[in-house]
Amino acid sequence: MKKYIFILLAASLGLSSCSPFKVRSDYAQTANFSSYKTYKIRIDDLKLNDIDKDRVLNELSKQLQMKGLQSGENPDLIVNVKANHKKITDITTSNPGGMWGWGGGFGWGIGMNRTWSSNYNEGAIIVDMVDARSQKLVWQGIGSGISVDRPKAKQKQIPQIVGEIMANYPPGMKK
Repeated sequence: MKKYIFILLAASLGLSSCSPFKVRSDYAQTANFSSYKTYKIRIDDLKLNDIDKDRVLNELSKQLQMKGLQSGENPDLIVNVKANHKKITDITTSNPGGMWGWGGGFGWGIGMNRTWSSNYNEGAIIVDMVDARSQKLVWQGIGSGISVDRPKAKQKQIPQIVGEIMANYPPGMKK
């Protein structure tokens, strides 16, 4: 019995750790990330409605402060936040089976394939960190997979994806 409970717990843990988002990051290997102590968020390219903008900025500020950075007017890092979305078309084909005849390629029978498509918008958030002194990009995190068309889903997904993006900062840290 204990064996089955262990298997069930392991399976549920494995399923819960899967993220619906695609997250990646890149960084300048010459950057000294331990020297960055302050940041300022710039939202010139953050084309979101006010509700989603607040979600992104609140979670980003929280994540940066958890990393030991403080907001400041004369910052070490300029944090540029961008968002975009694209229309996705999923095409699915299935063969539910059926009765097939005989006679090689010339027989008779019944069979059908079903094909359908669905369209939706998928959002992405991009976080660029620029060294304030050199004005060079030192770190970039990108996360995509936000359900733009579902407001209730965005409430949970935006903070989650920002957290997953920021899990990769600073580079080289254990998660």
